[in-house]
Amino acid sequence: MTKAGASPDLQAEHVGKQYAGQPAVRDLSFTVERGSFFSILGPSGCGKTTLLRMIAGFLAPDSGQITIGGRPMHGVPPNQRPVNMVFQHLALFPMMSVGENVGYGLARRGLPRADMAKRVAAMLERVGLAGAQNKRVDQLSGGQRQRVAIARSLVLEPTLLLLDEPLGALDLKLREHMKLELKQLQAAFGTTFVYITHDQSEALVLSDRVAVMNAGRFEQVGTPQQLYYQPRTPFVAGFVGANNRMAGRATGSSTRVGRDEGDVVGLTTAEGLTLWARRGGAVCEGDAVEAFVRPEAVSLARDAGELAAEHPRYDGQVESLLFDGANSAVLLREAKTRAEFRIALPQTGRFADLRIGETVAFSFDPQRAVCFAAGASANAL
Repeated sequence: MTKAGASPDLQAEHVGKQYAGQPAVRDLSFTVERGSFFSILGPSGCGKTTLLRMIAGFLAPDSGQITIGGRPMHGVPPNQRPVNMVFQHLALFPMMSVGENVGYGLARRGLPRADMAKRVAAMLERVGLAGAQNKRVDQLSGGQRQRVAIARSLVLEPTLLLLDEPLGALDLKLREHMKLELKQLQAAFGTTFVYITHDQSEALVLSDRVAVMNAGRFEQVGTPQQLYYQPRTPFVAGFVGANNRMAGRATGSSTRVGRDEGDVVGLTTAEGLTLWARRGGAVCEGDAVEAFVRPEAVSLARDAGELAAEHPRYDGQVESLLFDGANSAVLLREAKTRAEFRIALPQTGRFADLRIGETVAFSFDPQRAVCFAAGASANAL
């Protein structure tokens, strides 16, 4: 969190960029707090790399202003910005030792050799590579090379560390391990990280705040929990986490469907299934709408009487079971309309013996589903 009275480390005001007349970044304004881990999450082509390159100084905005550490960056070249960058492919120098890689920026700054050696050794110790100064880069594992790249950036004590999909080239197991290492390194150094990724798991696990980017705009900025449980647009609801997505028409509203009072919207899908979901924005009766229901929000029972009486209940049939380690993904077909629902269940417990073709009952709390007018969007900042 930013200390009281401290200015943010990064501030963007109405920043825009076009290529051949086509907007890549559209009028973005946001701040990144000092010492925080801020991620920009979005699909390929949404503009996140363009935005990062403008922060780094490799591209100039067509409009707006970027301020880093309280200093406007207009006209400031990349090598004079208090910023360093870690790329997906790391860009380490294979002909140099680990120590020479980490000390490269210090050498360019003309730091005396003895001082540079001390700083490099101290940095390598902090990232868990003590004693590796004389090793060649190609003698290191993928995770170790990742730490060398981060050490090379942090030894220069930047205000911002920009990370451009740094885990994208790693295999799954190493990527999972490096998530934890990155989180720990950021907390230990207290440097502000700005991280771009298309991987929602990375963004949710690592970040203090996440900006979900779509077509050059931020659809929503918030904590991982806010994005997951309180999405503000259909894009965020559909992009962050798994969801059952139902399209239909709004048929009315109520404040008394479900255990907790709250404004919920009724909708009927094209298949004829009637659902209730929390209102996520302005929705009027007759509007085309989209409802989103998390798989883990759906309750399953072999007897409908076991389900909460205040929640709408449905009958269904198990169509497929997908093993996924600790959990199973259960694909159901609602009995009357054949609408599809995906449910997440642990492997252990009373449904461990669930079988394809079995008839079951299911329900969900409307407050754990969300409904938007179809195509609704928002510029959150």
